[in-house]
Amino acid sequence: MTTPGEEAPVTSDFVRSYVITGGRDLPSSEELALHTLVTLAPGRTLPLGAGPEVRAIWELCAGGYLSVAEVAGHLGLPVGVARLLLTDLSEQGHLLRRAEPPRAQNVDRATLEKVLNGLQSLIG
Repeated sequence: MTTPGEEAPVTSDFVRSYVITGGRDLPSSEELALHTLVTLAPGRTLPLGAGPEVRAIWELCAGGYLSVAEVAGHLGLPVGVARLLLTDLSEQGHLLRRAEPPRAQNVDRATLEKVLNGLQSLIG
């Protein structure tokens, strides 16, 4: 705790996020939702001068589609910072973005019971 008149210490996480983003404003959540899927665009090479966070994103996304939340979790970065880095890579053409899957539709109970009864009759 700090006493009156004493400055609060600046945490390394806050400074690190500021340095990573270059002090830029974070993108809105509508621009790149947590469940938006991203992967590397085919035939792209790592941008020159890429920082360690961008290199880590590059390695993660090389394996296939990951959600924005998964990328942030794997990197241990705040979601806003990961979203900013992913937006930069996407705008440069290095990432493919895929919209989130549509919500599942509700199926009425009668249909589900018919399916269950049919499966039970097959299994027997």
